[in-house]
Amino acid sequence: MNVTPRIAAVLLAGGLLAAPAAMIGQYGPPPPPPGGGYAQGPGGWDAPPNEYRQGLQQDAFRQGLDGARKDFENHRRPDVRNRDEFRNYRGPNRRLYRDAFSRGYNAWWSHQGGRGRY
Repeated sequence: MNVTPRIAAVLLAGGLLAAPAAMIGQYGPPPPPPGGGYAQGPGGWDAPPNEYRQGLQQDAFRQGLDGARKDFENHRRPDVRNRDEFRNYRGPNRRLYRDAFSRGYNAWWSHQGGRGRY
């Protein structure tokens, strides 16, 4: 029985396993992937429009994005009027809220290829 090929195989495997650790030690961990979920950064497709200065409008826009995503995940027909958040909002400035929610909802569907824009 020849021990040399076995030793070579063990050393090769050890070298392959150690290489990534050496690279991380030298260069640090890899950066996170760009934009997970809606995090596209300022001015991305999912950013509230600049004219939405009120927190209410910005929140409603983001809730519209989330509502559209939930409709997609649950295989629902895309219709902003079927969202409870849109229909049942009773807070201040209902019109501003609904307009911003609808715009966020449609922005999400447009980003998905325009399917289901209502």
